[in-house]
Amino acid sequence: MVKFTKMHGIGNDYLYIDARSAAVRHPEKLAVAMSDRHFGVGSDGLILILKSDSADFRMRMFNADGSEAEMCGNGIRCFAKYVYDHGLIKNKRISVETPAGVKHLDMQVKNKKVETVRVDMGEPILQRERIPMVGSPGMVIGEALSLEDGVRFEITAVSMGNPHCVTFDADPDGLDLEKIGPGFERHPFFPQRVNTEFVRIDSPSHLTLRVWERGSGETMACGTGACAVVVAAALTGRAERKAVVSLRGGDLEIDYRSDGAVLMTGPTVEVFTAT
Repeated sequence: MVKFTKMHGIGNDYLYIDARSAAVRHPEKLAVAMSDRHFGVGSDGLILILKSDSADFRMRMFNADGSEAEMCGNGIRCFAKYVYDHGLIKNKRISVETPAGVKHLDMQVKNKKVETVRVDMGEPILQRERIPMVGSPGMVIGEALSLEDGVRFEITAVSMGNPHCVTFDADPDGLDLEKIGPGFERHPFFPQRVNTEFVRIDSPSHLTLRVWERGSGETMACGTGACAVVVAAALTGRAERKAVVSLRGGDLEIDYRSDGAVLMTGPTVEVFTAT
C-alpha cells in the first residue's frame, strides 16, 4: 500500500510520495501505473520527497512514461507546499536538491496554507552542447528545424535544467499538437528528447503558449517551459524580460533578471490524499 497526495500547479498535476524513510521500489514503473488517467490515479507524473545532504530536501520527478526528468517548475512549487502544509518544515524559505542543482523557494502563506511559491530557477543554459543539441557550438537562436513532413520552424533552444525548444512560428490555438508534438520531442537534433513550446506574443509583457512535454505529451502547464519562453522571447527581442505567461491551466509570472537568474511565481493546490 502506498500513501500519496495529488497536487497541481495551474493544472500540471503530480502525485507526491514521502519517501524519506521508506524507499520506493521501481519508481519508474510506479509512475506509469499511477499516472494512467483511465486505469490509475491520473497525473503528469510522480514526485518523490527525499532526504538531502546538501539542501532541506531532495526531489526526484518521473514523467507519465516512467522517464526521469532533471527539473519540473510546477512540480517543485507543489513540493514546497507539500512539505510546509504537511508539517515537514516550518520555514517559509527552503532549498530543494534536484538533478538540475539546488533550487531556493519562497512561500506565501495564508491561513497556515501555502498559496503561491516563488522559485529561483537559476540561470538558463544557452550553449548548444549543454542543452544538449547536436551541431556546432554556440547559442541556438532563430535556427531552422524541419519535421519529417518537411514543415520548417524557427526555434530557439534553452535549458532550464531540462531541454526546451521554443518557436514563435505558429499560433498555439490552432495547432494539432498531438500530430506535431512527437516530431519535436524525438527530433534527432535532441539526443535526450526535448520539451517544446509554441508561443504567441500578445504584448511585450504577456505571452500565451501551449507545451508538449517529453514523456507526458501535452500538459496544462509547464513551469520550466514558461521560463524558457520568456528567456527566448527576450533574446530574440520579442518581449520584455518580465512577463506574465498564460498556459492552458493558468498564469505564471516570470522575471528574467538582469543578473541572469530566472524567477518563477505561481499558485499551488492540493487535490487530495489517498492510499
